[in-house]
Amino acid sequence: MMNPQAANGSHTFILICPHSIDEGMSAVLAVREQQTVVLDLSKMDANTAQRTADFVSGGVRALDGQQYRLGELVFLFTPATTRVTQS
Repeated sequence: MMNPQAANGSHTFILICPHSIDEGMSAVLAVREQQTVVLDLSKMDANTAQRTADFVSGGVRALDGQQYRLGELVFLFTPATTRVTQS
């Protein structure tokens, strides 16, 4: 498995801007590989964006990952090993 924490202590985030629900699978696969994903659904129509968010959310939850809403169409998905805190 890949560790999202680099040697210098920084973290890598993957930005995914899918155009179809099928492209949302890459977000689930990235979380499965212990990577943190920012999913931007702003390039999709409202129906497809909702279906994609539901699909990715379900896949990430099945992996014991977490979901955070950053904006109306932007989400953060993290593996179970990643903690997100608010300051």
